[in-house]
Amino acid sequence: MKQILVVVDMQNDFIDGSLGTAEAQDIVGSAAEKIRGFDGDIFVTYDTHFENYLETAEGKKLPVEHCIKGTDGWRLNDAIAAALQGKNYTAVEKNTFGSVELPQLIKEAAGEEDISVELIGLCTDICVVSNALVIKANLPEVPISVDAGCCAGVTPAAHEAALETMRSCQIDIK
Repeated sequence: MKQILVVVDMQNDFIDGSLGTAEAQDIVGSAAEKIRGFDGDIFVTYDTHFENYLETAEGKKLPVEHCIKGTDGWRLNDAIAAALQGKNYTAVEKNTFGSVELPQLIKEAAGEEDISVELIGLCTDICVVSNALVIKANLPEVPISVDAGCCAGVTPAAHEAALETMRSCQIDIK
């Protein structure tokens, strides 16, 4: 079975930037280790916004500029970028919580092979859960899992709530 790893939004702004948290900083080492030890296709999502972010629907509800393309906050955390060195990965820019193109990219990478998909990253309760559910909706027979130790939410309570939501939707939590 071909294994696919999805690394969700391990960008500076979510770790120690404008929306960073201590919990996000705490998972960087375990996420980097997971990437270094992974032998398969990797997809790396980038939350991607532009100078007009505050004028968007998201910006009006979360008026904190973050992940503006080309800024340091948009870039991957250094430890994550180093772990990806030499790996076969595809960058996926998305301007919303879940990538609508990600399931198709995963299908293309799978070809005719059976696959499993594992997700890690930030934030459990926003972009991780959104991407997990988009993948599950598009690939309902594919085993999907989330490594809880390589994820962090906006708060610890929100992290736990998102894990429970994913369990309810038949996504395995490790």
